[in-house]
Amino acid sequence: MEPTELRSRISGVFAFPVTPFHPDFSLNIPGLRRNLQRLLQYPICAVVAAAGTGELYSLTPAEHREVVRATVDEAKGRVPVLAAAGFNQPLAVEMAKQAAIDGADGILAFPPYYPNADEDGLLAYYQVIAGATKLGLIIYSRDSVNPGPATVEKWAAIPNLIAWKDGQGDLRRYQMIMNRVGERLHWIGGAGDDLVPGYYSIGIRSYTSSIANVAPGLSLQLHHAAASGDGATLSRLMRDYVTPLYALRARRKGYEVSVMKELMDLFGMSGGPTRPPLANLRPEDRDDLRALADQWRALA
Repeated sequence: MEPTELRSRISGVFAFPVTPFHPDFSLNIPGLRRNLQRLLQYPICAVVAAAGTGELYSLTPAEHREVVRATVDEAKGRVPVLAAAGFNQPLAVEMAKQAAIDGADGILAFPPYYPNADEDGLLAYYQVIAGATKLGLIIYSRDSVNPGPATVEKWAAIPNLIAWKDGQGDLRRYQMIMNRVGERLHWIGGAGDDLVPGYYSIGIRSYTSSIANVAPGLSLQLHHAAASGDGATLSRLMRDYVTPLYALRARRKGYEVSVMKELMDLFGMSGGPTRPPLANLRPEDRDDLRALADQWRALA
């Protein structure tokens, strides 16, 4: 898919599927396929394979390829599939090239493992990943990669960079970046479903959803309510579903993945454990999640 075509198709809800594991931490590709078959019944705008919710940081390059290939195969061209790439420059290039061979439509570039890198070094890192394929590139601003407006404007000169995914949740800073760079990039809310009201209040109309693993219909309702200005519906959905779930997810680092996997298991989907260093749920947190699940059951 040409970068311009990819950009034209990524308005709405991005789904970030988990990578299911068996109890021994091996890949559960059949479970991933079942999850995707269910997810792809909904009109999401794109699927991102082996990204943050998909535990990119715990996968080998060979496992990453398996996940991307299965995702592309299940999507069957109905929606764009993006593949995550990161760790360091050589591995990111290897992942991007292999994903392009296997049919991915775009690349989501994660920060390098080396934290707090110089901005010129980071630019070189993203330039090399972008140049590894002809696919559209999205930069994921998270952790120590948190550039200001002037830097994002400089990085926007990368020819096949099509979009920016915010993972910081700093709406004031994001608004300044958007104002500086304008329509050169497509802007994505990427710090969580709980920030949909804030993101959409500054003009964003695309966001990345981990809730889509369990309730893609809810993710779409959040998007439509926020985009149409239906504040009453948006407030109700946030109050009844999103905010309580995110409060549970915030109890422990890594719970943003393990809570979603546990909820999927409760509803008969394939989640499985998270790989270390992410922590699985403590018994008391699992009990609280089961209580939340009673309200979510009609959505799943």
